[in-house]
Amino acid sequence: MAIALVLLFLVLGTVAFHFISPWNLTPLASNWGDIDTTIHITLLVTGVVFVLVNLFMIYTIVRFRYDKNRRSRYDPENKKLEIWLTGITSLGIAALLAPGLVVWGAFVSPPDDAHEMEVVGQQWHWSYRFPGDDGQFGAVHARFITDDNPFGLNPDDPRGQDDVLIDSPVVVLPVDKPVRLVLRSKDVLHNFKVANFRAKMDLVPGQTSYMWLTPTVVGEYDMICAQLCGIGHFAMRGKVRVVAQEEFEEWLAGRPTFAEQRSRPAADPQAGEQQYAVCTACHGADGLGNQDLNAPKLAGMSAWYVERQLNNFRSGARGTHEDDLHGQQMRPFATMLQDETAIRNISAYVESLPHRHVATTVSGNVERGQRLYRTCANCHGAEGEGNRYVNGPQLAGIQDWYQMTQLANFRQGIRGRHAADLYGNQMVDMAQMLVNETAKRDVVAYINTLSPAVGADPKISQLQRDD
Repeated sequence: MAIALVLLFLVLGTVAFHFISPWNLTPLASNWGDIDTTIHITLLVTGVVFVLVNLFMIYTIVRFRYDKNRRSRYDPENKKLEIWLTGITSLGIAALLAPGLVVWGAFVSPPDDAHEMEVVGQQWHWSYRFPGDDGQFGAVHARFITDDNPFGLNPDDPRGQDDVLIDSPVVVLPVDKPVRLVLRSKDVLHNFKVANFRAKMDLVPGQTSYMWLTPTVVGEYDMICAQLCGIGHFAMRGKVRVVAQEEFEEWLAGRPTFAEQRSRPAADPQAGEQQYAVCTACHGADGLGNQDLNAPKLAGMSAWYVERQLNNFRSGARGTHEDDLHGQQMRPFATMLQDETAIRNISAYVESLPHRHVATTVSGNVERGQRLYRTCANCHGAEGEGNRYVNGPQLAGIQDWYQMTQLANFRQGIRGRHAADLYGNQMVDMAQMLVNETAKRDVVAYINTLSPAVGADPKISQLQRDD
């Protein structure tokens, strides 16, 4: 009887929790209300089956409980019962599958007036492409992917010259206008999902897939990768902003085309050297930094990473937290750079500074730090050399005191929690694996043993060691 009472409590508690649960679907913001309908049908069918099966179990436990005066009856075949069970089960399965098949038919049939957007996934980053005035996407291939052509567009295909490229996890879509999403992966299996849109689809390497939707509510929505795509899977996030048509067109017009990116003049390190004169007061003429002024070493940093951080300081994505006093000091200097050209020039000059090793100040258990660093190596490289493809900056050669400070800032959310700093958000989550001060010291002590290979970067002319 005790088991019967437990089962009854389980049934009543489950049904009650379904109606009073604080967990609900996110507010619908697309045309896919039919997805919600299929979810509710599924919950209804499975809920009824759950209740009936458990009530039957309670009945059998009570009705056929032990009685020493009763003998069991062997009944291996009961065709009537089998027919009933088969029929009821078939109806239940049909009730589960039929609505989904109807919705799937609509899900893979985009309307003729839908505009197109390509979604490109890679570890652990989202980017997007819109067709230009010709309304056609240019051809792409993995062999064309370079640092200057991350989308892999064929430079000889005229259809791709006006393609609009969005190399950012944040994308904008117009409200009440259907969009067909062409999905492509550059490495492993990913999945594009926006919970408010009730729509998701796999990005399969070596082929393209598609889905469509119509955003119906203006707002900003979180986008995630819903496939386990590697160690940084949980941090592969983005944003979809739904705006009015006029605002969307204005935003799209401000994005570069493939032809514009290719024709952009190369950065000028000499011009950057003149701009860097202001930076020498803290970071030094040789870019080796100054711990007393909390200025990190810049020499050896990649230009792409310096550009990103300068843009973060300028936009307020970094250096605006009330506890980030040193970041607040850096912001005014970053705002002195008037435009993107100035940022690219000074970043190119910083990258050209000779890479020098600096004295270490942090000690720890190097062997334990090496084990901890295995996770970090997925983005920052086995030798701390950095990896632009996964947006991981170089760590080898960076002062250990600065790394300790930034790890503490990431762990506490002082750095990286700004909504616009999506890669910083990734690092905030990854930094939580260093559970205490000892773990931080150990991994930084191990990084101290790493050094970039001589000649690994053609823009670093020499590797000079300071005794």
